Amino acid sequence: MRRVMIIGSGGSGKSTLARQLGKILNIEVFHLDAIHWKPGWVETPLDEWKAIIDELTKKETWIIDGNYGDCTMETRIQAADTIIFLTFFFSIFSLLWCSNQILLI
Repeated sequence: MRRVMIIGSGGSGKSTLARQLGKILNIEVFHLDAIHWKPGWVETPLDEWKAIIDELTKKETWIIDGNYGDCTMETRIQAADTIIFLTFFFSIFSLLWCSNQILLI
């Protein structure tokens, strides 16, 4: 795992997992929300956004979390050696597992 792409539903734990993996693997983490949105919730212009993603994905190692199913998704998929897809169910399961509250029905 040297180029990790984490995608999934909102609230599924993408950023949390990215931070944890970054610490474990000693790999820089890039949160797409923090990159895409400028102060005042202004979107990064598309040409600038594509250039940023192109530069990030050329790095030797990275963890990128976030969806943005725009024209940059294919670039990230092609560059990644690992893709992790989180669902909201996974998030709830992880929370319950960590708190020892899983009920087997």
